[in-house]
Amino acid sequence: MEILGATLRVCVDDIETAIPFYERLAGGKALRFERAGVHVAAVGCFLLMSGPAEELDVLRRVAATIAVQDVEEARRVLAEMGADIIAGPVPTPVGRNLIARHPDGAVYEYADRRA
Repeated sequence: MEILGATLRVCVDDIETAIPFYERLAGGKALRFERAGVHVAAVGCFLLMSGPAEELDVLRRVAATIAVQDVEEARRVLAEMGADIIAGPVPTPVGRNLIARHPDGAVYEYADRRA
């Protein structure tokens, strides 16, 4: 499994106010979508999230999003190494993802961009 990059997850109170700052910081436009009542904007290496407190409390438990070529391969490798696959793989607006708890207790999202 090759790690292609990582995205920093940022929970914000007002996504509309936060987006222009991060667009200028990252030098690009936000890719916006909504999932389970949470408004999301991907801007460069940042993933901004805003929504109901109970949803954000869950999202804050995930340290980062790790980009991989293939989520199925990541699932297999992580399981072989003793990680607990908490959720997924499931389809997302841009590919697939899974949530895994590493043996040290850290929780990460793994995502690919496959349709």
